[in-house]
Order: sequence, then C-alpha cells, then structure tokens
Amino acid sequence: MTRMTTPITAGSHWAGLALALVLGSGCSTAPPEPLTPPPQAMAPEEPVEIAPELPPPMPVSRWDAVFAQARAALQARDWMAAEQALAELPQTLAGEDRARRDFLLARAAFLRGDLDDSQRRLAATRNAATPEALRIERAAFSAEVAHLAGDWLASARTGAGILSEQVGDAALRRAVWADLNRAEESALAAELSTATDRDWRGWVELALLDRRAENRQALQEALQQWRSEYPEHAAAVPLPGGLDYIARGPASPSRVALLLPLSGRLAPAARAVQDGYLAHYFAAQARGEPSYALSFIDTTAFESATAAYRHAVAGGAEIVIGPLSKEAVTELGQLPERPVPVLALNRTDSDALQGGSALVQLSLAPEDDARRVAELAYGSGARRALVLRPAGERGARIEDVLRSSWQTLGGSVVGTASYASAEAYSDNVKNALNLSASEQRASDMRSMLATTIEFTPRRRQDIDVIFLLADSPAEARSLKPLLAFHYAGNVPVYATSSIYSGVPDPRDRDLNGVRLTELPWLLGSNPGLRVAIAAGNTGSDNLARLNALGADAWLVQSRFAQLQAGADALLRGDTGLLRLDPSLRLQREPVLAIFDGSDLVQP
Repeated sequence: MTRMTTPITAGSHWAGLALALVLGSGCSTAPPEPLTPPPQAMAPEEPVEIAPELPPPMPVSRWDAVFAQARAALQARDWMAAEQALAELPQTLAGEDRARRDFLLARAAFLRGDLDDSQRRLAATRNAATPEALRIERAAFSAEVAHLAGDWLASARTGAGILSEQVGDAALRRAVWADLNRAEESALAAELSTATDRDWRGWVELALLDRRAENRQALQEALQQWRSEYPEHAAAVPLPGGLDYIARGPASPSRVALLLPLSGRLAPAARAVQDGYLAHYFAAQARGEPSYALSFIDTTAFESATAAYRHAVAGGAEIVIGPLSKEAVTELGQLPERPVPVLALNRTDSDALQGGSALVQLSLAPEDDARRVAELAYGSGARRALVLRPAGERGARIEDVLRSSWQTLGGSVVGTASYASAEAYSDNVKNALNLSASEQRASDMRSMLATTIEFTPRRRQDIDVIFLLADSPAEARSLKPLLAFHYAGNVPVYATSSIYSGVPDPRDRDLNGVRLTELPWLLGSNPGLRVAIAAGNTGSDNLARLNALGADAWLVQSRFAQLQAGADALLRGDTGLLRLDPSLRLQREPVLAIFDGSDLVQP
C-alpha cells in the first residue's frame, strides 16, 4: 500500500500558517507543553487522599425529629414537604435551633427558586449561635449556590475555607480547583492582589502559575517552588487537576500521528481540525519548546480505521490522534489490543475496550451543551421548564439528556413541543403555551353570553424558562420571535450552541437576549491562534468550532499524563473545561454566552 503519511515540511501548504504563528506568537496565551503518554494501558489512578476530619455532630435538640424530617425532604428535593415540616416549629425558636431552622428554610427557598429569600434566610443564620457542623454545612451550601450562579471565585474561596478544616475531602478539592479554572486570569490576578488569607492566596497563586507558565520546565520549577512555600497546603499532596504528573517531568514524545479524512466528504472538517492542532504546534515551536516528528495520515486511503492506526504504529507513532468519524472511533474502540494510546476526535455510544493502551475520546458532543444549559438555567433560579425541540431521534436524544440533568438538579419539565417543519412552528409554539385552550375558553364564554367580549389570550403561567433545542440558527431565528408573538417574550430562553453558526450574522438580532452555551474559542480564548489560522489563509477559519477541537487535541496530547489522575484530571481547553469520566470520555463544559442584539458576548 502507498504510504499516506504527510510530514510537516517547509514546502507544505501549512508553511504560511507556521510563519503566521511564529510572527504572531507573542499575542497568544501560553498553551500546555508536550508530554509523553504512557505506552501501557492507562487506567486512571486514584489520587492519594488524606482521611477526612469529620465535624462534630449537631447538638441534641428537642426538635431533632422535625429537623430530620425536613432534611430528608430536602434530600429528596421536596421543598414543599420540608417547609410543611418546619412550620410545626414555634416562631419563638432561639439560638442554635433558630439557626438550624433558618438554614433549612434557606435551602427550601433555593429549591423553590426564590434565590432572594434563600439569601435573606441564609444571612440571618450568620448572626445566630451556630454549631460548628452547621457552620460547615452552611458554607458548603453557600459555595454550591455561588457555583450555580457562576460566581466562581466566591465558590472557590468558600470551598477553600472548608478545606482548611477538612483537608481530606477529595470531591471538594476537585470543586475548588475547577472553579479556579473557570475564572478569568484577570479575575484571579485581582483576587490575589487583595487576598489576605494565606491558605486562599496559595490556591490562587497555584491557579495563576499553571495558567502563566511558558513551558513545561517553567511549570515544573514553579510547582516545586509553590510546594516549598506551601508544604502543608490542602492542594499540596496531591497537586490538583493531575498536576502531579506534570511535576514528575516525563519526556516528550518523539513522534505523533494524526489520523484524519484529508480527502473525500469530511476533508473540510479534517483540515479545520488540522489547522487548529497546527496553530498550537507552531506556537510551541516558536517559543523554543522541544520538537517532535509530526505526520498526518489520510484515513480515506485505507480500507479501515484499524489499518490506518496500524500504519501509524508501524511508522513509530507514540500517540495517535484521531480518527474523526464516530464509526471509525467505534471501530478502534473494539480493538482488543492497541499498542499505543489513541486520542479519538469523536465519541462512541458504547464503552471502548481498554485492553492495551487507552482510547480517550474528545468531541464536540451536543449532550455536553445540554447538561451545561440545564445547570445555567437552574443557577439563575428557574425551576419549571418548557422544552422546544425538533422532531426526530436527535432532538429526542438531546431532550433526554437535558431532562435528566434538569430533574437531577431539582427542576421540572412541565411541557414539551416538537416541530417537524417550519410551517408548524407557530402552531406548535401556540399549543405548547396553551393558547389554544385559552381561546377555546373565550369562545365558550361568547357562546354562553351570546355577545361579543374583549379578549386577550393568556398563556400558561407555570413556566419560568424555555429550553430552545433548535438544530440550526435559521430554526432559532424563526422560533424566538414567535415566543414574543405568543405572549412569552418575557420568559428567559436558554439554548445550546447549535443556534449560533460561529460566524457573526446581522440576522442574529432576532435572537437578542437568548442565553446559550458556547466554546471559549468563539468568545475570545487564545486570540493569537485564531488570528494565525486566519492569516494562514487555509480557509478553515469558517469552521471555527473544528479549529477549537484541533487546538484541544494538541492540548490534551501535550498533557496526556495528567489524565492518569482520573476523576481529578482537569484541563482548561478552547472547547471548554475538560474532565475525564470513568469510560475515558472527556466531558466538556462550555461557557455561558448571550446575544446582545446580533452580537454574541459573555455576560
């Protein structure tokens, strides 16, 4: 078979992109550094944990049975039952009992969606006699509320305060580090300039040095210095996010192969991924980072993805990135043995066999958008949702993921409307809002009174958020104005990234006010790399999301060893915050954006 490997050379069509990145590298943020993945099977390792220091129990109270009943109801997310139980308590409660009641009522108000009442009741407990166990529980609840509201630093600061007393809480360490990674670098720098608590300063300094390190060696030195300054810190052993595996300093790979369909139907998508990867590759070269051999293999020239993979291995690849299609990834996932690890650029529906080296899956799965959009809406105080989605398997699948996440949080879906054609948009929206029933009532009233009456249709009042799961910007631009036309213009609308093309469009003014999940890449992350891709004149910058996927392929490859931290592994990518699940799928957390007129901005 003819060898279909394309090495990077000065004469290749990527030379313009390389030159643009070398000249423009000063504008780009420093990406993570190359790192050799383990050649053996990569099963996520459990982090070293310190036994948690449990807080003392609540003091005994004559009202313990009532408090226990309310807590059980809150655990089941039944705020009404919790409030009914607490109503049995006398209004004249004092001291610790009053603090416990007000805290439980604050939790119930949050579940109910009344965020102002929740905060008012929570504030009332701060001046009351508070048992230590309740104080820690209250802090954890405050951190959760701040996290759902997108106040990352407040959430992280509160969580770090709890960790200073309970250093062994691995889940809380994970949450604090994730919130610090969600915060903008400028916000971290501002926080550091005013922070006085030494433990909190340690957290912020660690997040900043990880963000700012120029290369692997600089990061390793910075981590060593940080540990020497904070040897007893809650984040010191192990370092969060899998940074311990960076600190150990493995060597870089000598050869990397990308398996992409560089010809045929998927060629434009493949070249967009390729350009995103190369943007990071050449930026790293411009900073003088260690070089490695890189080749691209056209998967369409082989009879199967397996054959392309074996060709890459025979050529000496130490890690394989790709393939791109779901079918090809599924095929590699069923291989009983893989000599070198794979970073696949799609996600399979079934678990991959993990005999041999790992198969890690990175993708732009819309399910990740659906989960995130549920969290964002819930954090805003919405609890009762109407779902608008296209008919068909894909719309049903996305709704199922959204519904599951929404209900797990504590929200309810009070109605769903699916549409099969543009002609049906108006009728479907009208019926979903129960306007037809309102009109029928008016008609019945006219008949009964035998006279003409003034009438304004009244939509259903049991919704406080609308989830718009449109397949395309055109669908969304048609549906959003219909909501206002049918008297639902004041209901917040949340959507997935499918409503935005990735390219500014004046027609998006019809989406004004819609909140959606989007890639950091499209909201300004790594601007130098985007400029370089455009300057390379490859034409792929119109497929910006796939550029971002390629950029994150480089990121994950460069920090592949961090994935050995398992659930602790965390990477701040251009497609979102990346976490590894037990099936070695990288779950992606996009960010909140909003349409301001036709412009997409971060609120």
